[in-house]
Amino acid sequence: MKTTVEISNYPLHADYIPPIKDFIDRLNQHPTILVKTNATSTHLVGDYDEVMNVLHHEIKNSFEKYGKMIFVLKVLNGALDV
Repeated sequence: MKTTVEISNYPLHADYIPPIKDFIDRLNQHPTILVKTNATSTHLVGDYDEVMNVLHHEIKNSFEKYGKMIFVLKVLNGALDV
C-alpha cells in the first residue's frame, strides 16, 4: 500500500535551520522513498511500512540529537504526484 506524508518540523531552538536541514538530509538518504521539499513542508511518498519506519527512526534520531522539537504530520492513503 502506498502512502503520502506531509511533514513540518519546528525545532524549539533559536538556531532552528540546522536541525531542519539535517532531518531532510537524512530523509533523502533513504532510496526507497520519494522526498520532495518546499518552503513549508516535506512530502514523503512510498510504501506505507517503509515510510513509517523511516519516520520512526529519523524523528527519534532528531529528538535524541536536538532535544525538543515539534513534528506535524498529515498522512494520506495513496501516492500523490508531488
